[in-house]
Amino acid sequence: MNITADTVKQLRERTGAGMMECKKALVETKGDLDAAAELMRKQGLAKADKKAARVAAEGVVVIAKSGDARTAAMVEVNCETDFVARGPDFRAFAEGVAQAALAARPADLAALGAATLASGESIEQRRRELVAKIGENISVRRFAVVASPEQLGAYVHGTRIGALVAVRGGEPSLAYDLAMHVAASSPKYLSAQQVPADVVAKEREILTEQARGEGKPPEIVAKMVEGRLRKSLSEITLYGQPFVKDPDVSIEKLVKGAKAEVLGFERFEVGAGIEKKADDFGAEVARLATGS
Repeated sequence: MNITADTVKQLRERTGAGMMECKKALVETKGDLDAAAELMRKQGLAKADKKAARVAAEGVVVIAKSGDARTAAMVEVNCETDFVARGPDFRAFAEGVAQAALAARPADLAALGAATLASGESIEQRRRELVAKIGENISVRRFAVVASPEQLGAYVHGTRIGALVAVRGGEPSLAYDLAMHVAASSPKYLSAQQVPADVVAKEREILTEQARGEGKPPEIVAKMVEGRLRKSLSEITLYGQPFVKDPDVSIEKLVKGAKAEVLGFERFEVGAGIEKKADDFGAEVARLATGS
């Protein structure tokens, strides 16, 4: 059967769904536009896609670990409200996504969406079903799979912040402490050597302007800038930060003392970087009261 582009376009406008979903529905209903729209509503596809534009900045971070505790997957799954984030259906879905990410080691989010849950459904299929059932936009925002040749630290603070740290050498307790530190202190880089050159250059430029504004001689400005730059870089690097459990010891000193080495880390925080809509509660009540 020949499904025209114009028919697909009309169905997309009616449902807000993707092109492939619309075409599939039209094929199943032999080109009947009304029947296709009804079918998509029953399947929850139209409802899910219409809610996709709504901001989902709440949610959970979940970690799933392998049997040998040397590999772990961490995922952030989002919804619109904290109430839904605490619900059993949403939590079960997020935990299933983490297990699927650990098993499949997908290359990207699209591949993760196609991965199979224990129920036999794909993650994307189950996500759409939950959107239709719960009535909120739900999204799998990001994931990371971290493997370590020796120790792997994993820590989740509540349900909103998670961290994974791969460590060579040391004891499991060190890796756990490092994961807790990463969760608490949010380093951006491992060491000063790994900070990109453009980031260092921009920071030096800012610090130079600040020092010049203090009216110091050029030779003093140069020394001030380099000292402040070292301090600034230590604040954003894991090795440069003071250990949260003992601020007198840097992470670099802690790791070297244990004859260990941090190979890499990941940190997720629910909603980080997502612009949340500031709701006007009074206006919302007024809108509901007037029926507008």
